[in-house]
Amino acid sequence: MQARLLLSATLFALLTGCEAQSQPLPESEKLSTDKVKAIAERVETNYPDLSRDLRERILATVVRSLDDMVFIEGGEFEMGDFGTLCQYDPANMGTWPYGQDPERLCPITPERHDDYLHQVRLSSYHLSRYQTRLEDFDLFRTSLGLELFDAELRKREDLQELFHPAKPAWTKNWKEAKDYCLWLGELSRYPVDLPSEAQWEYAARNRGQYVQYPTDNGSLGYGRNIAADEVTDELPIAHFTPTPLGLYDMAGNATDWVSDWYSENYYRVSPVENPKGPATGTQRVRRGSNYQESMWMSANTVRRWNDEPEKSRHLPGTSFRCSIQSDAPL
Repeated sequence: MQARLLLSATLFALLTGCEAQSQPLPESEKLSTDKVKAIAERVETNYPDLSRDLRERILATVVRSLDDMVFIEGGEFEMGDFGTLCQYDPANMGTWPYGQDPERLCPITPERHDDYLHQVRLSSYHLSRYQTRLEDFDLFRTSLGLELFDAELRKREDLQELFHPAKPAWTKNWKEAKDYCLWLGELSRYPVDLPSEAQWEYAARNRGQYVQYPTDNGSLGYGRNIAADEVTDELPIAHFTPTPLGLYDMAGNATDWVSDWYSENYYRVSPVENPKGPATGTQRVRRGSNYQESMWMSANTVRRWNDEPEKSRHLPGTSFRCSIQSDAPL
């Protein structure tokens, strides 16, 4: 009996492997052919009832998502609101502390519980250069057997641009953002997760520099590195120039969920080494800004959003990007 079971398991593994290797494998900039094949085999094993087209799309999405990861070399920085000129020009920020005594600078974000400067030391990690695309998030939901959200609205011709597949994914709750990243990790065997709040800020500030806006030059160039305030809808990802680290849309368009629970006093008790946020809470943290806001006020690198982790529906402007919690290059 045990011999027959072992033979059946072996045959299944061989057939699954052959089927996975028979489908066209996407090319990867970072992964070896063997790693791509292993991902393909896991996709075949996990989703035998999905169509071949869907399985190929899942495989391509996982490989592309890993290729899109930017390696962020760790280091130490002073996290929190480091201050700005009381009268400043967002189009020409200059270099902090702008020739002033840092103690005489004004807060960047009043009343956001980010004004307690504290030292943070981070290990190296990876962060996606892009926010998760709506089409990739749709594919994830399909793999779980879930219907597309707002399916009826998507049929309307006048709303096609609203649901453009290259726009940032809409989320209803924090958990589905978390689950998407874990899904990538399950299929790739890399420790994929949401970034921590500290990791997000460190990357937005070009590895912890005193940068007020997470753009290519630290200033706001409307229409060049960020959308103008008159824009009333999300734009497709990577519409504007990236930061010096190669990260897109860290300012404007949509916010990013991060992994942390929120506490207004957390900065005062945060550990120095790789802080992960409070152990418990009732609200989660979002970072960045979205298309509904005035960018000169909100699109900075230090502002924190405390938000309910569950919304009434999927909403544009509330998105996420994944990270790989590993200090080793892919």
